[in-house]
Amino acid sequence: MTEGQVLDIARDAIYTIIICSAPVLLISLVVGLIVSIFQTVTSIQEQTLTFIPKIVAVFLGIMVFGSFMLTNITEYMTELWSNFSAYLG
Repeated sequence: MTEGQVLDIARDAIYTIIICSAPVLLISLVVGLIVSIFQTVTSIQEQTLTFIPKIVAVFLGIMVFGSFMLTNITEYMTELWSNFSAYLG
């Protein structure tokens, strides 16, 4: 196994992680921003107020985008295992 193959595997793994985590992270970011704007407008300074909406939104995001994330991870692992013999030589 050459250094180039190791770097290709690492690059593909990082790309898969970014693609799979991006929808959930963006949902969390948008909900956090909306709650922060709401807190600023209403002058509510409760720090724990952001947790419940974020948790619910991330849960719903995982339900919506879960099949997409699972498909990407499964395709990556299938590609990795199908080329396993090339990595041994």
